[in-house]
Amino acid sequence: MIFPSADTATRKRGYLYIFLAAIFLTNALLAEVIGVKIFSLEALLGTAPAKLNLLGFSLDFNLTAGVVLWPFVFVTSDVINEYFGKQGVQRISFLAAGFICYAFLAIWITTGLPPAAFWLDVNKGVDGSGTFNIDTAFNAIFRQGLGIIIGSITAFLVGQLLDAYVFHAIKKLTGSSKVWLRATASTLVSQGIDSFVVLVVAFYLFGNWSFEQVIAVGIINYIYKSVMAVVMIPLLYVAHYFIDKYLGIAE
Repeated sequence: MIFPSADTATRKRGYLYIFLAAIFLTNALLAEVIGVKIFSLEALLGTAPAKLNLLGFSLDFNLTAGVVLWPFVFVTSDVINEYFGKQGVQRISFLAAGFICYAFLAIWITTGLPPAAFWLDVNKGVDGSGTFNIDTAFNAIFRQGLGIIIGSITAFLVGQLLDAYVFHAIKKLTGSSKVWLRATASTLVSQGIDSFVVLVVAFYLFGNWSFEQVIAVGIINYIYKSVMAVVMIPLLYVAHYFIDKYLGIAE
């Protein structure tokens, strides 16, 4: 038993925090790892490219694959905030940032390891060309630039801490009601900052993007995240229902 001296209610809250933390950490780490792939939302939905003209740039909804999982990260963050407060979110946010740094370090080390000759040889024909280099592909997929790593971690921490602050501030005004309001508002505010911080750090400060391009792409990312924040509201209520039932909280 993990909490041998605690009463039943305390043990349940402890198990709940571990469970939510596991969901949060897993999705946050996976989102960072798969974020290297850029996909077309229009192609996924079978629609024509958006071709939005923003600040002189014609942009489609080309998004990092990480956005598939980030909505679950922020829903979990809101649930943790609801039941464990700002400190619960801050604790898991710093822990996640540490794990992400560790993952990037492990990836950097492993991409530098010399490949086995037989591994290169048996995979030469994977793409049908007979010249495919699986080590080059491995490094290209998993290795990210320093600017992207710093930008990603900075945006993650800023977004999470801001989300916790806004969520808590609205909860103080509304009490236990209007879960949808504090969850949506906190996500919209935090994701607005997150959408631009990662681009500014990774591609403006460390890259070669113009500031106008950063803003334009940030707007595209924010539109998607705003829509997802609204779409995920029912999931938040489902989570609240089962958690309240598990903890024995009367409706």
